[in-house]
Amino acid sequence: MKIIQVTDAHLVPDKRKMHGVNSFDRLSACIKDIELNHQDAELCVISGDLSHKGQIKSYENLAEILTGLSIPYRLMVGNHDVRANLLSVFPDVPTDPNGFIQSSVDLDVRRLIFLDTVAEGEKFGCFCEERAEWLADKLAASGDRPVYLFLHHPPLDIGLPNMDRIRLIHGDELLAQTLAPYDNVQHMFFGHVHRPTAGNWNGISFSSLRGTAHQVALKLTKTPLLVRSHEPPAYGVIFLNTHSTVVHFHDFMDQTAFVASADRISQSSIKGSTLK
Repeated sequence: MKIIQVTDAHLVPDKRKMHGVNSFDRLSACIKDIELNHQDAELCVISGDLSHKGQIKSYENLAEILTGLSIPYRLMVGNHDVRANLLSVFPDVPTDPNGFIQSSVDLDVRRLIFLDTVAEGEKFGCFCEERAEWLADKLAASGDRPVYLFLHHPPLDIGLPNMDRIRLIHGDELLAQTLAPYDNVQHMFFGHVHRPTAGNWNGISFSSLRGTAHQVALKLTKTPLLVRSHEPPAYGVIFLNTHSTVVHFHDFMDQTAFVASADRISQSSIKGSTLK
């Protein structure tokens, strides 16, 4: 099963440059690349910070771009988003009974859960008792299904001090406690980080990727300001297999020429070889 992850579009109302890059053009190129190469994907997840300041016009720009995507998609919120404005443009985005933009979808034998980690008006993330109760219900109802979680904010330090101070700070232990009784949670996919990372948190593997807008520089020491970079944007191509989770990070605007290899590996030579 193939899933696409896109994150941190940071669209602005007038389609201008922001932090030195044009986020509208970059997301447009991203969606065109996905449409060209991944029409066989089950779902495209856009994991938050859809807008840079949550303006309605920026969500209208997002709607314009997404008319070019034929596969189903799921929109999540990040700390730069405004729930009410997003829902005014995308009224079909599912919410839970408390108004949080979180939901789940069952694909084949797998369950994908999309969490709302936003404390509106704050950069850091939050996971409260209401969201914990909702997640516990979804996990309990998953039965033996493999479960995959999508969050905007990571609930752990990733070694970038200026990002660690705005991670999921309020409720990280509550999230860990909510997940602890379940051994079928396979992987966690993050937005927010603007960098490719991978690792393990309380026995659950995780990954994040670069956004389609600006990136966060690999600065491992604390600096007065968050240092952004113009590293190439990327999206994730995720394969959910029976016994593995594989994530490819695709730099869709990389202009590096493809070089055909002169080496050929024949199946007959592999079958006839003897390993000693």
